[in-house]
Formats: sequence, C-alpha cells, structure tokens
Amino acid sequence: MILNHISPFLGVHCETTTTGTLLKHIGIELSEPMLFGIGEGLGFIFWNMKSMDFPFIGGRIKPDQLTVNITKNLGLKLEIQETSSQLKAWSSVRDLIDSKTPVGLKLDCFHSEYFSKPFHFAGHYAALYGYDETNAYLIDTKQQGTKVHTSLKSLELARSEKGPMASKNLFYTISSAKKSPDLKKVVSIAAKNNARDYLNPPITNVSYKGIGKLASNLEKWFHTSKDVQRDFGTTAMMMEKAGTGGAIFRNLYRDFLGEAYELTKDPIFKNAHLQFLEIAAHWSKIITLFDTLGKKSDSSLLGEMKDLLYLTSDLEFSAMSELLQLKAV
Repeated sequence: MILNHISPFLGVHCETTTTGTLLKHIGIELSEPMLFGIGEGLGFIFWNMKSMDFPFIGGRIKPDQLTVNITKNLGLKLEIQETSSQLKAWSSVRDLIDSKTPVGLKLDCFHSEYFSKPFHFAGHYAALYGYDETNAYLIDTKQQGTKVHTSLKSLELARSEKGPMASKNLFYTISSAKKSPDLKKVVSIAAKNNARDYLNPPITNVSYKGIGKLASNLEKWFHTSKDVQRDFGTTAMMMEKAGTGGAIFRNLYRDFLGEAYELTKDPIFKNAHLQFLEIAAHWSKIITLFDTLGKKSDSSLLGEMKDLLYLTSDLEFSAMSELLQLKAV
C-alpha cells in the first residue's frame, strides 16, 4: 500500500519535514521557518559526559517537543504512541497507511539504507507514506533525497534502536481541527513562549547560559581532546549541515521572525529579526572557526571563538528579551 498522492514537505530539518508532510496531508501548508518558530524551536545545549567521545552542541529544543508545540499552537490533534513490541510497532503503522493516513516515525538514522554516511542518531524523524513486501517508503529531508525507501528490516532496527534520545518505536499522526487558527496570534504566542523558556534555563548548560558555558570550556575541551580534528570538525558539520538549516538553526529562526513581521507588522518582530541577522552571521563565523580549528589544531583561534560566543550569548539574550514583550493575546 503506497499513498501515491502524498505531497512531500521539502525541508532541511527532519522533524519539521516530517510534521510538515503530515500537515500538508490535512491541508495546512506553512514554510519551514514558520513551523520551526510556531514549534518554539530555538534553544541551545552544551552537553558533556564522561561516557561521550566529545561534547554535544545543539541549537534547538529537545526532540518530540517541536511537534507537540506546533500542533498545540495550531489547535490540531496529535496522537503519539510508543510500544516495546516490534510486531505491534509495525502492525500499528501499517494499519494507518492502509487507512490512507501518513505516519511520523522517530528512528535511528544509522540503519536507514538511503543514508550515504550512516551514523547513530536516535532523534531522527521521517514520514512513512507506504510499504510493500520488502520496503518502506519514507519522506525525509531534501539532503537525504526527500522521497526515499529502506528495507522493512532496516526500518524495524531503526525504530527499536536504543541510546541517547531513543524512544520505543515512537510514531504519531496529526488530524485537523474544527476551525482554522489565527496565525497572527499563533506567531506571537509561540515567540513569546519560546522567549520565556529560553530566558529561564533550568540548568547552566542550556540557552544563553549554555553558550557562555561552551565559551568557558572551549580551551579545556581543546587541550584534553584525544582527536581535535574529529571533535571540532564533526561539531562544525553538525552545527551547519546536519539538518539545522545553517548557523545552528539561527537561519530558520531569523526567517521565522521576518515572516512573523510581514504577517503582524509588529515592530518587535522586526527588531528581533534584525538582531537575528547579526546572530546568524556570528554563528556562521563560529562554525567556520570550529572547522578551521579541527583542520589546523591552531590554539590561537580559541580567543576569537570565545569572544564571539560570549558576544552571541549576549545578543541572543537581548533578542529573546525583546520577544518577551510581545502581546500574546
């Protein structure tokens, strides 16, 4: 059974691509920056544990929450299910496809046969739109090929993989609401919520405080690294190219703010958009420095990187404080 009339969402980030595809199926078409913004997606985390090969740097809120926020803010019905049974995990999504309902899947992309460079990441998403006797047919990001397929066995392994950010064969569907939401109100509510959470981090590893913590730990990381090229080169790639839309999600949020201003004409959105133009440019420079540091192991770059990170932390605090003044009514 294959849903031949499915209209894929063309996106660069896996969760917005997956959820965007499900939304298009029920007649809701929004841009990827708009989905990211409505999903209250902007965040930051610097995470380092002894069990990790090197620290993890992320630029968005935790997996799963983006879709929860999108559907909440748009007044849609989201159904999320998990099961430890691989048999039930497959039969449940198969039945949904048979009823002509596309399904969002959370999986570990290491097992996806269409990935040219497989790596373990259990917080990946794809939309299932069909299957046959041997393959599952999925919609993934543009860089992965949009409409792709992988064997049923590989999909089973991907969905049931364990590890950081993994879930128990998680899948979800979205159904429409009785009335259309007022998008002008939605963008203001979402931006204000995102700002409130960002400005009140529960721990010092996240949000603007996390950016500062990265800056203060940069030299220690460099001098204790067992493989500088791997650590800093891979981190640069993850921040720029691994589904972030560039500049560790700041490009997406910048564009959301621009769209929100065009929609509402609220000067708060315009000012925040101008600030994120600068913020995104700084992140692009930081990422370039990470990449150069990985290639050259030149410790003289550390000072410039630290200064830029501290500056960017301050700018993000200022921009999100501006958004906190929105009248979300």
